[in-house]
Amino acid sequence: MQGDKKIYETLKKLNISFKYYEHPSIPTIDLAKIYKKNINATHCKNIFLRNHKGNKHFFIVVEQNYDVNIRKLELLLKQGKLSFASEKRLNKYLNVKPGAVSPLGLIYDTDNNTHVFIDKNLERAKELSFHPNIDNVSLVIKTIDLLKYLTATGNSFEFIELY
Repeated sequence: MQGDKKIYETLKKLNISFKYYEHPSIPTIDLAKIYKKNINATHCKNIFLRNHKGNKHFFIVVEQNYDVNIRKLELLLKQGKLSFASEKRLNKYLNVKPGAVSPLGLIYDTDNNTHVFIDKNLERAKELSFHPNIDNVSLVIKTIDLLKYLTATGNSFEFIELY
C-alpha cells in the first residue's frame, strides 16, 4: 500500500478498517471530482489554517463541493485573521505536502497544536474519503472512525455549522 506507514499503523492499532483506492495524482478538488467519482463515499476538502500570530492552527473538514470563504470563516470561528498554513507548517504539523492534506496527518501534531472544525453536515455521512498523506491514494473510513482517530491523536475537535 502506498502512503504514510504511520497512518496505516495507527488505523490498525485503533482497529479502524478502511477501503483503499489508488488513482492518478489529485492535488486539487477539480481533479478529485474526476478521479474519485466511482468511490462511494463523501469526499472531503481539507484546509489547514493558522491565525495571524501563527501560534494557533485550525484544520477545517468540509464536503468537497463547498466553497470555503476565509473571511466568512474568520467571522464564524472568531479566531482573528486566518491564512493558509505554509508548506513548512504543513510538514511540521501534518508531515504532508500541499495537495495531500488530510486529518489523518494529525498524528504528527504530537503537541496537539491544531483544533479541528468538522462541518456539521458531515455528521450524516456514512463514510468519508481522505488521502493517507499522499495524493494518489484515497482511504474510505466510517465517519465514526474518523472521530475515533481524532480522539486518539489528542487534538481537540468539534462539529460546526459552516453553511
